[in-house]
Amino acid sequence: MIVIGDEILSGRTRDANLATLATWLDARGVQLREARVIPDVPDIIAEAVNTCRRAHDYVFTTGGIGPTHDDVTAESVARALGLPLDVHPEAWRLLEAQYAPGEFTPARQRMARVPKGGRLIANPISAAPGFAVGNVYVLAGVPMIMEAMLDSLAHEIVGGAPMRSITIRLDESESKVADLLARVQADAPTVSVGSYPFYVAGHVGVQVVFRATDSQALERAARVLEDAAARTGLVCDRVDALP
Repeated sequence: MIVIGDEILSGRTRDANLATLATWLDARGVQLREARVIPDVPDIIAEAVNTCRRAHDYVFTTGGIGPTHDDVTAESVARALGLPLDVHPEAWRLLEAQYAPGEFTPARQRMARVPKGGRLIANPISAAPGFAVGNVYVLAGVPMIMEAMLDSLAHEIVGGAPMRSITIRLDESESKVADLLARVQADAPTVSVGSYPFYVAGHVGVQVVFRATDSQALERAARVLEDAAARTGLVCDRVDALP
């Protein structure tokens, strides 16, 4: 995922799209392996797109496809792929129909530009489409619109078995259960075991998150931790199990 926008890097806007995309991909058996946050600078965008599209099956960008001068994602992606940036007839039709006569201004017409050969990604909220070229998917930065665009890609993004998870809460500091967690991980090489400490009203604990595509391996790993906790008198609660 490439998050594009000076406003993200400045802290003025908080990105909400990373969690949405990661969850959406998980459900389709696609693991998000890398996320970058970069400015609205064409050279930097082009370099990031080229690096990521060669390293990963899918690349998603968010932001920078609006009507203003600093919306430079479309031309940057075109540059990265060595393609001309053309007005897409269907994108033009959709946008022109969205506005009253005389309101389809040159600024709004910018949103109809797509790298040659690009496929449109439907935008059911504001009509301005995203687009895809090869394995690069260019989405809006506004979270509600970005999420709506993902719905139209459900048939196209192909992965494996969906990722599943189990979360277990331990009422103990992370440092005191580190060796136990290392043993649990060693016994379950196909399961990701992550630990996340928390501090609530002076209470110290850790949430252990198990993640795997194999439900049986996931359950076995979680039970190893629960059994070990029971033997040692460690307070342990399974707080969620996501199907």
